[in-house]
Amino acid sequence: MEITDLSVYGLSHTLPDGEGLGDARSFGHDRATTLLRLEADDGTVGWGEAFAPGPIVEATVDELFREDVVGMDPFDVESLATRSYTNPYHFGGSVFVQSVVSAVDVACWDIRGKAVGRPVHRLLGGTECEELLPYASTMYYTERDRPIEEPIEAAVDAGFEAAKIKIGADPDTDVERVRTARQILGDDARLMVDVNGNLRPDQALQLARDIEQFDITWMEEPVPPENESGYRELKQKVDVPLAAGEAHYGRFAFKRLIDDRLVDVVQPNLARCGGLSEARRIADLASTENVAVRPHIWNSAVGLAAAVQFAASVADYPHTRNVPDPMMVEFDRSENPLRDDILETPFDPSGGTLAVPQEPGLGITVDEDALERYSDA
Repeated sequence: MEITDLSVYGLSHTLPDGEGLGDARSFGHDRATTLLRLEADDGTVGWGEAFAPGPIVEATVDELFREDVVGMDPFDVESLATRSYTNPYHFGGSVFVQSVVSAVDVACWDIRGKAVGRPVHRLLGGTECEELLPYASTMYYTERDRPIEEPIEAAVDAGFEAAKIKIGADPDTDVERVRTARQILGDDARLMVDVNGNLRPDQALQLARDIEQFDITWMEEPVPPENESGYRELKQKVDVPLAAGEAHYGRFAFKRLIDDRLVDVVQPNLARCGGLSEARRIADLASTENVAVRPHIWNSAVGLAAAVQFAASVADYPHTRNVPDPMMVEFDRSENPLRDDILETPFDPSGGTLAVPQEPGLGITVDEDALERYSDA
């Protein structure tokens, strides 16, 4: 079996004026990502996602990957991430190179699963898994004034039993945002907060102490991803668990987070971290050091599918049934047609569970006609 064709689909969607969403750093109107379609010589098609702009992905593919990928056996893909660190030398670990590696890797795993008739999570070594716990990623900062309780109420009405909210933009309102979310979710729900790296360590320390009373499952990116000393300082001084990983690429960056005990939870994004092959290595590193793994998801339906299959494969070590700690997957509650409109059967988190596709490969069918509506070409 070998790859005979590689196609790149840059996708984007723009929110209307006044409907921009934001985190502690900025507002945004655009959702954009890039899909990769691989086809094998027997007609089997695999899909992957590079969480990067289409023109950059296409140029990176043409310059560094197309010649090697076309003609490659998809069953050899696990060596791709390793080769990417040494060729191209010096910039193989960059976000754009690793995003393309991720897309090729996931697409090859999709083909492999279809070739053997098994879902990817079983090929990765996971046991049978039919559903995961989705958490609502919500309560964004908005251009238009809205009641802060509105998005949390909507998530609860949709059946979510866990949520992550944005904080870190204004010390005067952060505690009130967390208090509101906790009151609406109830005492038993899991509540996470995301600072998006907007604070200095002293500011993050104060914020963590202010919100600790609300039983926070984790505090995500309290300081910038490159501020490893800041993570180290916080880890020594706060009781709120820390999480990071969406802005880290490849096993070496994650190894530093894990070995130095900088965080309690690592969050690889399957469309940037190096794909399923690298995510499995990251999960092995994390479980060896007893660090939790929860994938980050701000992607199209293809990246979500890869994250779901990966999450379903991660072992629950060291827990037994006596310590319930379900694997959670992020499901953002903002408008995202790149997730909702491009599959023949979209993912549905309503009711508080997210089904793990059991069909071969990623278990999804991409509506290629729908891709045309969101092409950024």
